[in-house]
Amino acid sequence: MIMNNKAVIVLAAGVEDTEFAYPYYRLQEAGFKVDVATKGGKDTEGKWGLPIAATVDAELIKENDYEIIVIPGGYESPDRVRQIDNVLKILRDFDTKRKVISSVCHGPWVLVSAGIVRGRRMTCYAGCKDDLINAGALYEASPVVTDDNIVTAPHFRNNPEWLRATLDAYAARRP
Repeated sequence: MIMNNKAVIVLAAGVEDTEFAYPYYRLQEAGFKVDVATKGGKDTEGKWGLPIAATVDAELIKENDYEIIVIPGGYESPDRVRQIDNVLKILRDFDTKRKVISSVCHGPWVLVSAGIVRGRRMTCYAGCKDDLINAGALYEASPVVTDDNIVTAPHFRNNPEWLRATLDAYAARRP
């Protein structure tokens, strides 16, 4: 079990409920304190009505406060999150330091906007495939893809292997 480490899930209205809830509880189970970041730190709800309490403002979070960043999908949420400049900066900082970036479904759109996908092996929801390819990613149609510090999955049905791979990527970075 991992103790005293922090993860952050960055989302907006319309997030796919299970792509938020599964990592939220799974990371806690693994010993992480999990923050939920939204623009303005405002509570929101998932695509199917799950109420989500924000704990921090996505415009104010800092890379050095977290070990893992999770960007869930549901096409509406990532489209909103990719417009938050601070989140894009943090993703670039995470990538430079090779800290774990984990994303599912439409979430990789945010990684595209951060400019960190070129030459990286990744997967995503089928509807985002062309966006990844056009941004220079090496698309793979797989249930989960890990490329160094970036872990991606295409769909909420892949939540179990996605979070296993996320925690494995984190464990591989620990001394």
